[in-house]
Amino acid sequence: MKIFFIVMVTLIALFIGGCATNKGPEYDGRSYSQMKKIQIGTIVGHRPVVISDTGTGSFLGAIVGGVLGSTVGRGNGRTLATLAGGLAGSYAGGEVNKSDAQELTVELNNSNVVVVVTKGNEFHTGDRVQIIKDGNNVAAVKKLQ
Repeated sequence: MKIFFIVMVTLIALFIGGCATNKGPEYDGRSYSQMKKIQIGTIVGHRPVVISDTGTGSFLGAIVGGVLGSTVGRGNGRTLATLAGGLAGSYAGGEVNKSDAQELTVELNNSNVVVVVTKGNEFHTGDRVQIIKDGNNVAAVKKLQ
């Protein structure tokens, strides 16, 4: 019965992950139809940074770790294994959900200087970029040809 439960949880997690789409930037459901602003500039500096987990990875890791931990031991041992599994899963989920990113210092065409953070590491000093703003948020940063 426990093996069946573990297999079902794993299959459900894989199914949910397989339904995710990642074809481009994600817009908030309330703001996708609002007008965006574009700013053009040149990267004058950059450095690598890490975007931390928003909490989702830690939460899911804690659930999976707790479920797996609850299948070990009996009595107080099972309680400790469940707690340890939840803590280990939370830590592992948070680490897995981190993203490599870059902090870009961009001198805009109007001579203003802004700093934006974007996932990945494809940008270099001297690159011309287009920054798409959604209100005060950066929706995307694209390299210009």
